[in-house]
Amino acid sequence: MSSAPIVRHAPPYWSFSGFWEGVRVTLPILPSVFVFGAGFGANAAQKGLSFIEAVLMSALVCAGASQFVAMEVWPDGMTLAALVTVTLVTTTVNLRMVLMSASLRPWFGVMPPWQIYPALFFCSDSTWLLASRYRAEGGSDVAMFLGVGVVTWVVWVAASLIGYLVGALIADPTRYGIDLILPVFFVVMLIPLWRGARAAIPWLVAGAVALVASWVIPGWWFIIVGALAGSITGGFLDEPA
Repeated sequence: MSSAPIVRHAPPYWSFSGFWEGVRVTLPILPSVFVFGAGFGANAAQKGLSFIEAVLMSALVCAGASQFVAMEVWPDGMTLAALVTVTLVTTTVNLRMVLMSASLRPWFGVMPPWQIYPALFFCSDSTWLLASRYRAEGGSDVAMFLGVGVVTWVVWVAASLIGYLVGALIADPTRYGIDLILPVFFVVMLIPLWRGARAAIPWLVAGAVALVASWVIPGWWFIIVGALAGSITGGFLDEPA
């Protein structure tokens, strides 16, 4: 039985103060967002994408992991088969967004669709994680999620633009250990979401299964396999309300 206290939430609502709260809590991670966005821009330039193509990819896809993965499989010459491959890989990596957005339904579900679906465009790992911590602490202002998403999107797109122009200066984040910034951030952000050992079991299962899958399954399927394993485990362990 979890010992975590029951958090009472006010009905969901929108406010300008909630939006600016989202901007405020995002400020500490913006340097890492900028570095990774610039790294993508430089990588896109090396792969032969035009300036407009690189910026539009960041603006419309707005998903760092899938963009970097797409660059890894980006062909020298685009064919129909190559296009299908890039699309499939990007879709596979981004399928985790289905689970993230589903977890927001208890919070967002009562709001009008015209208010919710545009905000969900900005859903990303960092947006979801910051918003989840805010929600776990009792917050109900949906504009907080939008504030996180908008400022992250602006910095990501701007960084991609600058990275493309600068070129190869930070094309390889791993060379400087910059690739560890976001993983460390995610670990730190998960701490406030701790709800006891029982609730952490799905995290451990997801991580372990993803690790094993990365060894035995080619490609990037380990992301989906781990997420599904953790979700199924969480479903079986979920306690009735």
